[in-house]
Amino acid sequence: QVQLVESGGGLVQPGGSLRLSCAASGFTFSSYYMSWYRQAPGKERELVARIADAGGLTNYADSVKGRFTISRDNAKNMLYLQMNSLVPEDTAVYYCNAWRYVSISRRDYWGQGTQVTVSS
Repeated sequence: QVQLVESGGGLVQPGGSLRLSCAASGFTFSSYYMSWYRQAPGKERELVARIADAGGLTNYADSVKGRFTISRDNAKNMLYLQMNSLVPEDTAVYYCNAWRYVSISRRDYWGQGTQVTVSS
């Protein structure tokens, strides 16, 4: 019954903004790190941003530093990605990811993705 449901994607012009949301259910959200990944056509999936289980500690890909902000609301089981100053290179399917280490391996949950297209 684990679910991660992304929303908020769409078509936006260069320089515009979007806020992505991820609604989580079926697991202990506050025990997991959360991440946003993206995958453009013909390219590998890349990590965009991640945030610690309690929030606060965040990391960003160099390509989005200063433009994107990841946040979470553990009381609402929600993850967000605020994207500003968008450029065409940001065009991709964006995926919500929940993860933690279990023994010597990772446990990962993935959403279905939401399309972000930056184009004039």
